Amino acid sequence: MKAAFSLLLLLVTLSCALGKYIPKTGKRIPQTLSRGWGDQLIWAQTYEEALYWSRSKNKPLMVIFHLEDCPHSKALKKVFSEDNEIQKILDEDFVVLNLVYETTDKHLSPDGQYVPRIIFVDPSMTVRADVIGRYSNRMYAYEPSDAKILLDNMKKAKKLLKSEL
Repeated sequence: MKAAFSLLLLLVTLSCALGKYIPKTGKRIPQTLSRGWGDQLIWAQTYEEALYWSRSKNKPLMVIFHLEDCPHSKALKKVFSEDNEIQKILDEDFVVLNLVYETTDKHLSPDGQYVPRIIFVDPSMTVRADVIGRYSNRMYAYEPSDAKILLDNMKKAKKLLKSEL
């Protein structure tokens, strides 16, 4: 009985470990800055730091505005953090920042201050107004069912970076 239980525990552990995206450099220690959006990603601490990293690494910046107790933010976070393709592209090609507060930069709320919203900024520090979600009244909003749209927008932000800079 103990052997069967040990084997079951081993199988559960392995399936959990194999199911998540692991960066090329190996598993990283989870950061509290991820706030559950992707523990294996390296998150910038502030908007200023994220802009610096974006410029110095020549990578687009993804800024996620959310609230910890917002049901819409929680639902999007779950889908976002469990999508291996999103996590892989972010790890390899983006600088990431998630904020639970508004910044003083009005460019980051071009159509209002709502959550969750995801905004892309290129290394020239330009907010990409051409990389938006599917809603006309909340252009930077994404819902859990919009994971494919978000993934397409991430690819678009990468492609625009290569073609414009």
